[in-house]
Amino acid sequence: MPEIFTSIALQHYLIVGGLMFAIGMIGFMCRRNLIIMFLSSELMFQGVAINFVAFGAYWGNMSGQAFVIFILAIAAAEAALALAIIVLLFRQKHTVDSQAFRELRG
Repeated sequence: MPEIFTSIALQHYLIVGGLMFAIGMIGFMCRRNLIIMFLSSELMFQGVAINFVAFGAYWGNMSGQAFVIFILAIAAAEAALALAIIVLLFRQKHTVDSQAFRELRG
């Protein structure tokens, strides 16, 4: 077992990652503001990333850390795309409410 897991057990990391994912999911489901929904999805990504890194360190291989790099790359692309869509919606409708997307249908 690696040195890092002598004082803090794997379960502590998994609990923190799970709580972050749960808070992100609650924020995404309960809010209508697009920026809050976007931040909640990023919080879910980070909760999963903590779990991958913790499992990778626990088992002593680098696959968890390598997968987190791909998750962060996807999150960066999603951030650029989501913020561009939010800015375009705000310019057109002067709101960041998710219900304004319903009015944009052709």
